[in-house]
Parts: sequence; structure tokens; C-alpha cells
Amino acid sequence: MKRTKIIIGGVLVLCIGLGIFALIKMRGSAKESDNQSADENVTNIVTVQVGALTNMTLHGYVDGYGTVEAAPATSDQPTAGGTVATPTAGVVYKVNAFAGQHVEKGDVLVQLNSSTATFEYAQAELERQKKLYAQQNTSLKNVEDAEVQLASLQAAAPVSGTVTRIDIKPGQAVDASTVVAEVIDLSRLAINSKISASQANGLQVGQEVQILSDPPVTGTLSFVSPAVNADDGTVFVWASVPSVSHLRPGQFVQFKIVTDVHTNCLAAPAESVVTDDDGNSSIALVNGNEADQTSVQAGLHEDDWVEVTATNLKAGEQVVTVGAYGLPDKTQIKIANPVEDNSATNSAEAK
Repeated sequence: MKRTKIIIGGVLVLCIGLGIFALIKMRGSAKESDNQSADENVTNIVTVQVGALTNMTLHGYVDGYGTVEAAPATSDQPTAGGTVATPTAGVVYKVNAFAGQHVEKGDVLVQLNSSTATFEYAQAELERQKKLYAQQNTSLKNVEDAEVQLASLQAAAPVSGTVTRIDIKPGQAVDASTVVAEVIDLSRLAINSKISASQANGLQVGQEVQILSDPPVTGTLSFVSPAVNADDGTVFVWASVPSVSHLRPGQFVQFKIVTDVHTNCLAAPAESVVTDDDGNSSIALVNGNEADQTSVQAGLHEDDWVEVTATNLKAGEQVVTVGAYGLPDKTQIKIANPVEDNSATNSAEAK
């Protein structure tokens, strides 16, 4: 009898314990359900910065680097410069020019003495042969031979221009074809460069070239090679330099070739345009307190602006800039930068 009471008491205790546990569990589930419902009713608000769509002129560019050199020969003009070389081996007798001096084409810059004749002897012999020829006491061939001998002992300027360097001095031994000087017409300079073949399709002679020197200079694309260099996949180009500029031969410069000009196009701040892995672009238009994702066709990109095209877009509309990347459609937003400050900034940049 006593054992039966103990068993019955244990069963009652177990049932009471199970009941209490079930009650606690039910209350916990109800509280968790209430919390989830509350979370579902909370709207996430994202703090962003905005900019404005603006009408402006944008340019398409091909960037390049090159060296300032004498302009090459064209159909109506000879080359603008060249090196001066000795026609024969010998010893420098006299240097008649200095760096920075202006010379005319044909001026003798360097005189030589060779193993067969000195410059003074060759000069005197030519004068003697000319006098004899005038007296009909020598032949024309003797005069021409004397002219050839004197020419072999002097190096002359190939063009009219400025002596940019002199590389020898009197008494120095030289070999045949030793470069002794350089002469360049500084009013006819050009930039020698190579452009990647993948960027060269839009290049045309006559396009504006913005030379990013200090101060900047504007030139013109004067030559685009019709062939691609098989060694490096580049296209050879020349860009002319204005006749009056501060650029110097041998200077290495950066430049931009203007390939496109879109006037009065609609542009968005570059950081507002998001492009996915498939190349699709979009902007987040501000609609009250909401950001609406809008697909756009992205065009020219210049500095901090991108040309955008889409139906019903207009200047002045606000777009999300900071915070645009990965922003879901119809997201509730809070604008961090004041509208009036943003408008003033965009107005200044548009100008």
C-alpha cells in the first residue's frame, strides 16, 4: 500500500513538472513570435548622399604619352630638323656654331682636316680652280673635283633653325658619319607617340590634342599610321604642336586626343552610376524618401561625370551617390547632404 502511494506521488510530480515546462515553452514561443512580428514591421532606412543630373558637354578621349621632336616631312614641307654628321674621317678644325644659335640651311657648322687635305688647303684650291676656269686655263671637272673635296671637309646645317646641340670641339678626331650637331626649327614641333591598336579605331587626322603640360597646350593630330606594329600591337601617330609654345625637343609629355564631343547631354555624377558584371548600368533616383533603381545607358565618361540616357530622365533630378552600390530598389533613404549645397556644387561643376 505504501509503495503504491509513492508511485502515485512520483507520477503526479512528473506530470506537474511536464505541465510547467510546457507552459514556459508556450510563453517563450509566443514572445519570440511577437518579436518577429515587431521586426517585420520595422522599416530599414539607409543614410545616403545625393547629387543631381546635369546638362553639360562631355568629351571622349584617347590618352597617350610621347616625346616632343622635330616635325616630320609632309607632302608640302621638309622635315623640321635633323642631325649633322661629318662626311669623312678626320680631325675637327673649327666649330662655327654654338647651342642656341640660329642658322640657315647650308651654313657650315663644322670644318675638318683629313689625312689627304686640310680645310684651308681645300678652300684655297677651289678658289684657285675657279679663277683658272674663268681664264679658261682649267677644266670644269677640276673645279667640280675641288668642290667635292671641300664639301667632304665640312658639315652643314640640313635646315634653317636653332642649333639644339653641339657634340664636338676643335682637335677632336671623328669618323665618317659621326653626329656632331643637331638643328631643329623650333616653330615646327610635333609629338611622336604610339597608341594601342584597340584605341586607334576612332583616331582621325585633324582631331584636337590636349597636351597636358604646364601650362597646357592644344595641338592637332597630324598623322595616324594605317598599319599596326606587330611587335607591340600599337599604331604610330604624330601630333602637331603650336608654332609658339613652351615645349622643348626631347620633352616627354602626356596628352589626350579628343575623339568625341557630346554637347548638352544629360550627365550623372560618376559615383551614382553602378554597372554590374554583365555591363548593365543603373542609377538610384530619389523619389521622396525612396530610392528607385532605374536602368540607364552609360555613355561618355569625363572626370567625375558619366553621360546617361533613359526614358523620362531630366536635369535637376536627384540621384544617390554615396551609398548607391548594392542599394535595393524602393529602399527608404535619409539624405545626409543638404539639397541646397548639392545643387550649388553641381551648378559649379557643370560650368
